[in-house]
Amino acid sequence: MTRFGRFAVLLTAASMATACASMSGPALAYAVPVITGQHPQQSLEAGGYPYQLFVPRSYDSEAKWPLMIFLHGSGERGSDIAKVKVHGPPKHADMDPDFPFILVSPLLPAEEDWDVSKLEAILDHIVETMPIDENRIYLTGLSRGGRATWRWGAERPDLFAALVPVAGQGDPATACELVDVPIWALHGDRDDVVIPEGSFAMARAIRACGGNRSRLTIYPDLGHNAWDPAYADPELYLWMLSQRRTDADD
Repeated sequence: MTRFGRFAVLLTAASMATACASMSGPALAYAVPVITGQHPQQSLEAGGYPYQLFVPRSYDSEAKWPLMIFLHGSGERGSDIAKVKVHGPPKHADMDPDFPFILVSPLLPAEEDWDVSKLEAILDHIVETMPIDENRIYLTGLSRGGRATWRWGAERPDLFAALVPVAGQGDPATACELVDVPIWALHGDRDDVVIPEGSFAMARAIRACGGNRSRLTIYPDLGHNAWDPAYADPELYLWMLSQRRTDADD
């Protein structure tokens, strides 16, 4: 039994059931060889981001798969692609070959901030070359990556089935763009690096715009590291898998 125990079975079953149900017409032929497990990938263009790509061992190219994009925090920036796997979903995917998403985890160079255009280049490439269910693309990130999750989600709410910003600060001026996007934000109540008001303010602003699809978890007596309990909770992944884009036609 893998790290998630019985939840790993539930996660994989839920993923495959929805993946098979989402198929329409003949399966597409994908020319790029797919290797299961988690492996580093080169940047797609000069100045682009290299990334880790995880593929579940139950991968079936004839099914459509949910895609998760994970954005790391400031501490993992640099040139060492292995550092992407220190925290969050890529850490758990490394321990659990049944992690039920195709997972893309880019690496941000030192002293830089996330560039949405470079992230979208990776997303476009993955969608074009792998059997992705485009109604089940999920975006999550921690700290600096959590802030980018709020930002990218607000810039392109049409892309994502759900957002999960962890210990990240959003811009309340963008909240009305997110009223139709399911969001689960998580934060430690003693965070003095990115104060929890950054998540509270977004939750309030989204509600003020009429949104009712967001939720907020505040961990008591916890500092900046909200990502360890957040990403260790199988309920988070079950919730993500249950979300689909609101404009899905099927």
